[in-house]
Amino acid sequence: MRLYALVLLPALVIPAAGEAQRWYGGSDYTEFNVPYDGRFTFVRLSFTPISGMRGFGGRGRRGGGGLYWDHDYPHAENHLNKLLSELTDVSPYMEGTNFLGADDPELTKYPIAYVSEPGHWVLSDAEAEGLRNYVLKGGFLIFDDFAGDRDWMVFEEGLQQVLPDVRPVHLEFTHEIFHSFFDIDSLELAHPNYYGYYAEFWGVFEDNDPDKRLLAIINYNADIGDYWEFSDTGWLPIPLSNEAYKLGINYIVYAMTH
Repeated sequence: MRLYALVLLPALVIPAAGEAQRWYGGSDYTEFNVPYDGRFTFVRLSFTPISGMRGFGGRGRRGGGGLYWDHDYPHAENHLNKLLSELTDVSPYMEGTNFLGADDPELTKYPIAYVSEPGHWVLSDAEAEGLRNYVLKGGFLIFDDFAGDRDWMVFEEGLQQVLPDVRPVHLEFTHEIFHSFFDIDSLELAHPNYYGYYAEFWGVFEDNDPDKRLLAIINYNADIGDYWEFSDTGWLPIPLSNEAYKLGINYIVYAMTH
């Protein structure tokens, strides 16, 4: 069934018992990884940040922050999982999420990986090879939370490591991914933190051919994870949070059905 509107309420998600430990548990998040059991599990890709930062509190964020790839954890994925469970036939693992390196063999068990702040990522040769194998075997990547020319250059350098000669393609709202569950007829989404920045959506296709499989979606000049994270606070406009949720749900439904 396809729904066309979301209603976001204050306290959309009540954190589970013990979430505070997972929130402030230190830089080694892997101790909180949950075992694979066949259910959809939200996976973040971990990487070494270009600045060399470690630990929490790098930006004074509500959750995560010091590693860049952990931004908006854990509220963003918890909130998204809640809506996935209630609105779609996807039955996500609700008791936890995972953090995996690009060269971790466990990554191939999970069809989708979310990459936050790729404008700060650094990949080793092993990680680039691991991520290349992941997408060529059917994995799907969601890149989010980066903006500006400098971030794009760092992101693109890493992407070229993974897929040499890759050429991202600008996507219009007519692409199937924007109609896989919700029908999205406009991609005008303001960045929640940078005034004047509006999201651009790019795709990475197999063999750079838009008629072939979509390997990754790129949310450039955007941060839909922020909208997920803060949707229960009233700090960000509800209509924009709704659009961010529609995008996230569409991405997952598309990737799970292609």
